[in-house]
This record gives sequence, structure tokens and C-alpha cells, in this order.
Amino acid sequence: MSPSDLEQPLLLSLLGGGFAAAFLHAALPTHWLPFVLVGRAQRWSVPQVLGAVATAGLAHIATTALVGGLIVMAGLAFDEWISGLLPWISAGLLFLLGLFYLSRALIRRPVMAGGPALDLAEPTVSHRAAFWGLVLMLAATPGEVLLPFYLGQAEEGAAVLAALTLAFAAGTVLGMAVFTMLARAGWSVLRLERWARYEGVALGLALITVGLLVATHHH
Repeated sequence: MSPSDLEQPLLLSLLGGGFAAAFLHAALPTHWLPFVLVGRAQRWSVPQVLGAVATAGLAHIATTALVGGLIVMAGLAFDEWISGLLPWISAGLLFLLGLFYLSRALIRRPVMAGGPALDLAEPTVSHRAAFWGLVLMLAATPGEVLLPFYLGQAEEGAAVLAALTLAFAAGTVLGMAVFTMLARAGWSVLRLERWARYEGVALGLALITVGLLVATHHH
């Protein structure tokens, strides 16, 4: 099935939801704090930091797409036995993940570094090692929040899944770049600490909403 076979409003909602989920997911400190710290330690310029961010973000989505593809293949085979159940599984996963992030945000406060400023000593590792270390860090961990989107669209075809992956890539790289640059500019203590508190709430509500949309669309 091509993107044109899917209703235009539904396709736009799907891609918009995927982009928003990826952007919000990129606000998690694991997606930007290492780049700020390593960039400072290595004395990287802004282009060097953004290069590492973009490469690591794309590697992160590549791994997510690979795992998502395996989920789709397994899901299609499974659907022969329980036709029509996959969308409900996807909606349930999105809903549960949304509840998880929402509840975690409500009962936990983000822990931000509040110690003394780091001394900018001479880099202890090569720039190449630092760069690829950051890339491998994210490449080794697929975005678990994004995986249910693949399951929910298992029957829509490769073109829709490819468009969804591009939306994930755009949202992830843009989100990582924005929050990395904000933290690098010195806004992390005041601005991003405040954002980190509400990021979980926003991400949770977004996932719950998408889950409900998936369930109602396939009803």
C-alpha cells in the first residue's frame, strides 16, 4: 500500500504523531546530555557537536526501523492466526507506554546535575573515539516508544512505513539538536529542568492519544 492509498488526513495525523513522539522522546536527557558533556570535554565546536547529534540520531532511528521491521514481519505472520488483533495490541502498547511515562512524570522529579561546573581539561580520548562512542550509545538502543507505531501500521505497506521512519528521523534529529543546543547555551539548569518535568506528561498524553486514534480507526 502506498501513502496515497491511506486517507490523507489519517496519513498526516500518523506522520505528525510520529514526528511529535520522536521529538518528545528526544527530550529525554539520554538523548542530549551526553553530547553536551562530551562536547565540552572534547572542546568541540557547534558543527562538531551537531554532526555527532545527527549521526547518532540517524543511527538510533536505523536501529529502531530494523527492530520495527522485524516486528512488522512477525506481526503479519501472527495476524494470519488472529486477524484484526494487531491494531489492538499496538493501541494497547501505546496506551500502556503513555500511562508509564505519565505516571513516572507525576511521581518522580527529574534529577539534574547541580554540582560544580566541570573543568574543561584536555580531552582524554580521541575525537574519533568520542564521536563513535556517542553514535554507538544510541545505535545500541532502539526507541521503544516508537516501536508500537510500526506494529500499528503493519498492514499499510512499505511506503507508509518508510514515510513514518522519515518522520521519526526528522523529529529525533531536530529534537536532539534543539535540546543539545539549549543545554550548551546554558539553559539546562533553569529551562530544560522545567521542560524535563513536563516532558513525561506531554509524551504520555501524546502516546495515549495516538493509541486511542489507532484503536478507533481500526474499530
